[in-house]
Amino acid sequence: MSFVARHNLWSDEQKDAAVRLRRIAEEHKLDTIRLSFPDQHGLLRGKTLIAGEALASLEGGCSITTTMLAKDTSHRTVFPVFTAGGGFGMQEMQGAADVLMVADPTTFRVLPWAPTTGWVLCDLYFSDGRPVPFATRGLYRSVIDRLAQRGYDFMAGLEVEFHVFKIEDPRLSPKDAGSPGFPGEPPAVSLLSQGYQYLTEQRYDLIEPVLELIRRDVVGLGLPLRSMEVEYGPSQCEFVFQPTVGLAPADIMVLFRSAVKQICRRHGYHATFMCRPRIPNVMSSGWHLHQSLVSRATGENAFMSKEADVLSPLGKTYMAGLLDHARASAVFSTPTINGYKRYRSYSLAPDRAIWGRDNRGVMIRVLGGPNDPASRLENRIGEPAANPYLYMASQILAGLDGVDRGLDPGPSADTPYETKASLLPKSLREAVFALQEDPFFRDALGANFVDYYVHIKTAEIERFQAEITEWEQREYFEMF
Repeated sequence: MSFVARHNLWSDEQKDAAVRLRRIAEEHKLDTIRLSFPDQHGLLRGKTLIAGEALASLEGGCSITTTMLAKDTSHRTVFPVFTAGGGFGMQEMQGAADVLMVADPTTFRVLPWAPTTGWVLCDLYFSDGRPVPFATRGLYRSVIDRLAQRGYDFMAGLEVEFHVFKIEDPRLSPKDAGSPGFPGEPPAVSLLSQGYQYLTEQRYDLIEPVLELIRRDVVGLGLPLRSMEVEYGPSQCEFVFQPTVGLAPADIMVLFRSAVKQICRRHGYHATFMCRPRIPNVMSSGWHLHQSLVSRATGENAFMSKEADVLSPLGKTYMAGLLDHARASAVFSTPTINGYKRYRSYSLAPDRAIWGRDNRGVMIRVLGGPNDPASRLENRIGEPAANPYLYMASQILAGLDGVDRGLDPGPSADTPYETKASLLPKSLREAVFALQEDPFFRDALGANFVDYYVHIKTAEIERFQAEITEWEQREYFEMF
């Protein structure tokens, strides 16, 4: 028996998709197939196999080193992998041992920008068939399975802001190579458009040639794109996706980010989902997550009110859970040091855990009304660099805790930057502390995973703290 069959890893839908995958690979005469898994940062890692080898490994899995799960954002391994337990407290993780990537055939695509290349997302398993507990796609699947047992599906729509620049100098001389813990110099770039002409057709047309390259291939990839906009800041834009359920919205986000960066680089552009790039007059980029629960029995939106109210009782208590755990979950919605520079008063970004009806200054903007099937919560807390599996899992878990405890979200905040409420963390370090201090997520996600994630984030923070910034040099070098 194959590894997949022996451990019963595929549903009937996945088995059918595997048949289609083989047929498409033959019809398109694919040369290679990329086997990719989303790591702890929501970045795709994996291997590219000759098509025949990839097809042969579909049900047997493809090995990959566990050190991929031990890296911070500089690609530095921050766990002592050659000690007992490998720093994870698990024998299976020590010594840079292998785990198996097993393809999810339902995610298979042919790359529009590399038409003889296939692409499939994978899940990680130990050799005995157990899911690797630090693999975030598997963690998110376990959360939506728990939600399904309660009779609901998670529906999410994505609004993603990012910047696109023209590359002037790719910085590819040998001295620019960098190393783990010391990334090389990023490319030198120039703007594609000046900023602050928000939604003007003039600015859109200026950047449209690049957006059209992205649109063509994103649609060709099968992602449910709804609209494109020129955003407020220089060289900034936003892509909006139709709502989808379950694993799909998180998969869409990782595929979209990776696709955009690949498409742009092939044409001499640099796309970045960094929240606040260091360029003059920059505007921060956010990721607004529209969400609701859908009844599996009736297909109805469970947040839709049937009375003279903005949300159903379920929707209100779910929202209250998001607010109650906002500080602790910020490390999942905003996982970078840079992302906390976005939380500014009077800036179209939230700075405290409040909600409001159709108000863009709050953390949770409530949209819809009585008998409106599109009723939903727009959480405006996220940065576009967030790992979507952790972001969405934390939303579901926090929301359900609000439901279970019957929490009250309080009144709508009509003056969002003056309303008294719990402030969001001002730094990644504060967010990490908030996660550690909230016992809820240690129980909901497991203490091992929380400790693992905190260790990675702390390693990044300590590396940042060791740097001498230009501000410090300017402020103190002459003065003292």
